[in-house]
Amino acid sequence: MHIRLKSNLLAAVLLCFAFVAQAQQKKDITLEDIYQKGTFRAKSVYGVNWMSDGRYYSSQVPDEKNRVYDIVKYDVTTGQPVNTIIEGENLVPAGSSAPIQYDDYTFSSDEQKVLFSTETEPIYRRSSKAEFYIYDIPTKKLTKLSSGGKQMYATFSPDAKRVAFARENNMFVTDLSNMQETQITTDGKFNSIINGYADWVYEEEFSFAQGFHWSPDGKKIAFYTFNETNVPEYNMQMWGDLYPQDYKFKYPKAGEANSAVKVSVYDVNNGKTVKMDTGNEADIYIPRIKWTNDANLLSIQKMTRLQNTLEILHANATTGKANVVLKETDKAYIDVTDDLTYLKDGKYFIHSSEVKGYNHLYLYNMNGKLVRQITAGNWEVSEFVGYDEKNDRLYYMSTEVSPLDRHLYSISSKGKKKQRLTHKEGTHRVNMSNDFKYYLDYYSAANTVPTVSLHTAKDGKLIKLLEDNSQLKNTLAQFDVAKQEFFSMNTPDGTKLNGWMIKPTDFDPNKKYPVLMFVYGGPGSQTVTNSWGGSNYLWHQVLADKGVIVVSVDNRGTGARGAEFKKVTYANLGKYEIEDQIEAAKWLGKQPYIDKDRIGIWGHSFGGYMTLLGLTKGDGVFAAGISVAPVTNWRFYDTIYTERFLKTPQENAAGYDDNSPLNFADQLQGELLLIHGTGDDNVHFQNAVAMQDALISANKQFESFYYPNRNHSVGGGITSLHRFKMMTDFLERKLINKKEVNQ
Repeated sequence: MHIRLKSNLLAAVLLCFAFVAQAQQKKDITLEDIYQKGTFRAKSVYGVNWMSDGRYYSSQVPDEKNRVYDIVKYDVTTGQPVNTIIEGENLVPAGSSAPIQYDDYTFSSDEQKVLFSTETEPIYRRSSKAEFYIYDIPTKKLTKLSSGGKQMYATFSPDAKRVAFARENNMFVTDLSNMQETQITTDGKFNSIINGYADWVYEEEFSFAQGFHWSPDGKKIAFYTFNETNVPEYNMQMWGDLYPQDYKFKYPKAGEANSAVKVSVYDVNNGKTVKMDTGNEADIYIPRIKWTNDANLLSIQKMTRLQNTLEILHANATTGKANVVLKETDKAYIDVTDDLTYLKDGKYFIHSSEVKGYNHLYLYNMNGKLVRQITAGNWEVSEFVGYDEKNDRLYYMSTEVSPLDRHLYSISSKGKKKQRLTHKEGTHRVNMSNDFKYYLDYYSAANTVPTVSLHTAKDGKLIKLLEDNSQLKNTLAQFDVAKQEFFSMNTPDGTKLNGWMIKPTDFDPNKKYPVLMFVYGGPGSQTVTNSWGGSNYLWHQVLADKGVIVVSVDNRGTGARGAEFKKVTYANLGKYEIEDQIEAAKWLGKQPYIDKDRIGIWGHSFGGYMTLLGLTKGDGVFAAGISVAPVTNWRFYDTIYTERFLKTPQENAAGYDDNSPLNFADQLQGELLLIHGTGDDNVHFQNAVAMQDALISANKQFESFYYPNRNHSVGGGITSLHRFKMMTDFLERKLINKKEVNQ
């Protein structure tokens, strides 16, 4: 007995040593793992289309043997596949021996035809063109939509009889019964007239590219026309050939001329086009159009140039006559959403607004008279998912639990019987079925990999876990991964700021560590959310392995905390934001485990702008910074974004100049690495050139790097690996290995 106890004890000790050895053998995350090998790539459920009967959905499923994607039908009640609707190997066009490799697919309303996009070419952030094919399910026939060149935004009519699309600045419609193609507009011309899709600034700032919509009965098409003749051109040189090529496109910088925009309706039966009456004001925006449930009534949202007044117009699609049914004003600005929803009874609509300080849902009759406020509280409706009229349930995502989380709720149109449907702490994003019976929940949390699950909408009950990313979990278990911790701090004026922190896994509270602050900070944004962090999160893990504490703090002006917190930065973009980041750095410097002389900052786009402000206006609180694709003067940026927050330069010159890092280049303290892509159509390379010129004139030393022809993301493939290697090397030289002080 005594011998057996000794033996057991020895085994236990050896087992402990084995566990310790295993823990010690955990691997460090490498840049190649993140940007080249895809070691930590999360899986998801893609290409989901809810079927019309509500009991089924379809999804793209890879056929490894034939190297194609099949379209498989699933039973919602079980999550199990029912049958394969389309075998990818059968999608062979006439004159070809190989099946098409499609990027996306859409069913017609009767689910007898499928529209496939192939050979997609991206243009800007949301725009693209592709070759489209029509597949007839009963006959298994695949037909090319058009032979006249690649198309944009091909869309079935609701009656499944036609497909509309745009091409080379004009609008077209194809009759599927005979494949006859009709050109709707003829005046389209590059850098002059655009029909059926957005100009550059609408696409970027109002978040849409497709500029046409079918009427509910499939007999009319409402479409945008942008006249950008008077918009100044930006010239972006593209490098690679013997002589660089000029790419000139219309880009309205702050204070400059915008496109003149109009909305028209085309009748497919008589071929007539009628312009909608949006008033006599020329300098306006029309950020949204959508059909009501009346096939002859078009809803048009109209805004003033400063975006502080929003009007909802109802236009007669036959005559063009319109009237204002709702007008909203704000002392700062109004954010555009896709929440406007017309009820099927034709008597009411739902609209979201920040009019009472937080974004909430309101019910109006069709004349624009307020019936009632539906949701209320000191929290935000972050997304209106939809309204199940049959059961009187509105579904929405909100920040009620925390500004860091997103949860799904339902409520009646009377604002009663509110029900929380998601319960796991973190961030939920849902894809609701058309009949509001089921939803897919795309979920993650700060230290929890993404999952996808299927639920009943009535009570949130789990039907099936569709993707648990167990492979990613197992992979991460082999690596040295630090936890993301949340904290809050108060600025000297009492403002509470939320933040997160990643410490090295071997953190010792008796040591002093360098810090890198990750910042974005732009209006309505958030970097501090309880969600899986993606590629930047993984790079921050690389830095933690090197002994860096990585921190992010959401400053004033960011989202999910109400209009007052967000709009305090109005007309002074950059002022309060950088004050908060500087105070956060000072607060960090007072923590016993942080070396206040080794605090760095980095960011991309607005975050790059913030980094430059931190190094120039921070009075030495930041020892080093990496600024990627920054705006350096808001005069260089576009009208819609910039004027929304600053008004025009003509009206508010100080708002532009008082927080432009160009004007504080002589105050630069700390080490700077400035990075930009020369092919950035969004934040132009001009910004980096101007900043470098100002620093040179001030005799300030810095490091810089440009990426030829790369766009605003300055990423993708080998570019990301190259950039993050350079950034890591810079931090090792200028921050991590900087001589420690006071130790």
